[in-house]
Amino acid sequence: MSESGAAAVAAGFEELYGAAPHGVWAAPGRVNLIGEYTDFNEGFVMPLALPHTAVAAVSRRDDGVLRLHSADIDGPVVELRVDELQPGTDTGWAAYPAGVVWVLRGAGHAVTGADIHLASTVPTGAGLSSSAALEVVTALALNDLFELGLTRPELAKLAQRAENDFVGVPCGVMDQTASACCTEGNALHLDCRDLSIRQVPFDLSAHGLQLLVVDSRVKHALGDGAYAERREGCETGARALGVSHLRDIAYEELPAALAKLDDERVRRYVRHVVSDDHRVEQVIALLDAGDVRAIGPVLTEGHASLRDDLRISCPELDLVVSTANAAGALGARMTGGGFGGSAVVLVEESDAETVTKSVMEAFAAAGYTAPRVFPAVPSAGARRIA
Repeated sequence: MSESGAAAVAAGFEELYGAAPHGVWAAPGRVNLIGEYTDFNEGFVMPLALPHTAVAAVSRRDDGVLRLHSADIDGPVVELRVDELQPGTDTGWAAYPAGVVWVLRGAGHAVTGADIHLASTVPTGAGLSSSAALEVVTALALNDLFELGLTRPELAKLAQRAENDFVGVPCGVMDQTASACCTEGNALHLDCRDLSIRQVPFDLSAHGLQLLVVDSRVKHALGDGAYAERREGCETGARALGVSHLRDIAYEELPAALAKLDDERVRRYVRHVVSDDHRVEQVIALLDAGDVRAIGPVLTEGHASLRDDLRISCPELDLVVSTANAAGALGARMTGGGFGGSAVVLVEESDAETVTKSVMEAFAAAGYTAPRVFPAVPSAGARRIA
């Protein structure tokens, strides 16, 4: 969000609460280049932060009152008491920042209240982690205002716990870590076992390339509960193979591991996770070698795995991938939780307009709502901006 946008959020805060905020913070959404449903299996992921951010104007309170307001949603200020916060207290958007306060207090941090006014440019329902951006921007602001001294990875873990235990979504830690820890011009290689991170240079424009995000603008109800079901299936597979997490199955051992599994559903899930961990390693090796174009086929291979083994794609996302590749893209795949949301498409800069036009025409011919297409520019993680 621009400086003028941040100023508008600060002005909105002052209008709501009658005084200027103590500060303004921003945290980005993310798009995941490769490594899907691998994070809760303690595997590897490779997200990058988007220019789109959640911005929070925040002031500290010491009277136990938490006041929350969103510029993006019609409704009054939500007023809560920090000592009365419990999972299920609020099931709307306010659960994300309220959950962060609850988790911080549960971890022994004396957060005694806050006034918060939020606005976000992260598309909701697009699989770009709008919820993680809300959590991380709240966590960073409170960390600063209450001088908690928490590191970025620690803030990400606390934000994940807010989503898991307060909101009730069993997500892994990738989204929050990307929002908290990404840096401009880089993709983030995250090891979800030890939470070690490496910034991997990802300057596509220097290679004459673009990574397009295609927001399909659809979210299918089939996705409700499907994430939890796949997580359970992966855990079942790990138990059957005698490992704590599927991360422990080496790619070379995959055929032998699959032969030990009787359940066809579990076998598909295991094949996807182990092979997608391998794809993350392939992409990093190619980027380290400067062979950026060669990651395209790896992305497309990843989509086939998400479509056929994990079965979380949908007709709209499949249409994006097939149309983009036919129109000259170097590779494409759906990204995020699936059943709608977005795809990423790697293109030559000179082909971006042609590929975008082809996808738009294919959606129109199929009778689908026109998708939203924009370039994914690797951007900065969470930060204080005023």
